[in-house]
Amino acid sequence: MPKVSAKRQVTLPIEQCRQAGINPGDEYECFVDNNGHLTIVKKTSGSASGFLKGIKTDKRYTDEASLQSAVSS
Repeated sequence: MPKVSAKRQVTLPIEQCRQAGINPGDEYECFVDNNGHLTIVKKTSGSASGFLKGIKTDKRYTDEASLQSAVSS
């Protein structure tokens, strides 16, 4: 079972990386929900291009609050 290093680093098992399409040097986002569960999402350039086009924004919410809300729901 992988362990967290003294530097708080985590090594992902190679099979999980293969399944998720994660390669050395790839960028990712990491989120923690209210139960302490981590979610790692590989960033893909252009994956959301045009996805939110035309959507009105609500300036009362920060990007961080919006991301946390999406992860915990």
